[in-house]
Amino acid sequence: MSSTRNTVYIIAGPTASGKTAAAIALAQRLGTAIVSADSRQCYEGMTIGTAKPDTIELATVPHYFIDCFPPTTPLTAADYEKLALGYLEKIFVTRNTAVVCGGTGLYIKALCEGLDNMPETNPDINNQVEASYKDLGITWLQQAIAAEDPEFYKTGEIHNPARMLRALAFVRSTGTSILQYRTSQPKARPFDIVKVALDLPREVLYDRINKRVDTMLAQGLVAEVQALIPYRHLKNLQTVGYAEIFDYLDGSCTLPEATEKIKQHSRNYAKRQITWFKKDTQFTWLSANDPELIEKILQLSHS
Repeated sequence: MSSTRNTVYIIAGPTASGKTAAAIALAQRLGTAIVSADSRQCYEGMTIGTAKPDTIELATVPHYFIDCFPPTTPLTAADYEKLALGYLEKIFVTRNTAVVCGGTGLYIKALCEGLDNMPETNPDINNQVEASYKDLGITWLQQAIAAEDPEFYKTGEIHNPARMLRALAFVRSTGTSILQYRTSQPKARPFDIVKVALDLPREVLYDRINKRVDTMLAQGLVAEVQALIPYRHLKNLQTVGYAEIFDYLDGSCTLPEATEKIKQHSRNYAKRQITWFKKDTQFTWLSANDPELIEKILQLSHS
């Protein structure tokens, strides 16, 4: 890898795998900043449920894309691509390395490879689709996708409401599947990219997820979600840790039931994240518990 070009280190992996700690340690070693690649940590008021870096961690190294938008701002992977490239440009004014940390695979893909140019969707159709989903739920959404965009249905992204909502609005707006616009032609980037995914034995990861959920509850997750009730209809809030507590606040389940659901849904999400990152063969998987983790990451930039 050329030493004359700037280098971006991507620290990815499933939820609760230790990405934040590894990214901070790496950024400290390099004397650089971190750009978050988490589609929810950018929102104000969504702190406990998204496991944002705490105030001490945020003070340790500069962070971008944390707590910078109100939850009413809808952001796409294309928005993230522009924002993240802008953050990196700022960082590279004074440093020749940067760290990107997060588990939102599509955001990382957008930053590393770019996204295809797509037609705009009709805002009225977007609103209709979201309203129907709110009233009729995920089963309706899955059935609508199966009927109207069977190719997308076959991709297996049928447990991701945000992706399905986008795909359904797209096919209804344009008459064609969103998959027609995925050319998979990566854009050239003016920096080198080192991709690392953190690995843990499945039982260790699941234990960490369960304990993290208990900690979130102890830190005041219910009060955080309560404060977000006015925004619960937004796609940004249709997310693990928030949807389940909304159900509890509605009286449709008990708090212990909601807690178990958050744990289960978080474990399911972790599985999907692992599957996503495993598909990208450019990722090097390293043990999150390896005492030599930072050294091994740095060695990758010289290989």
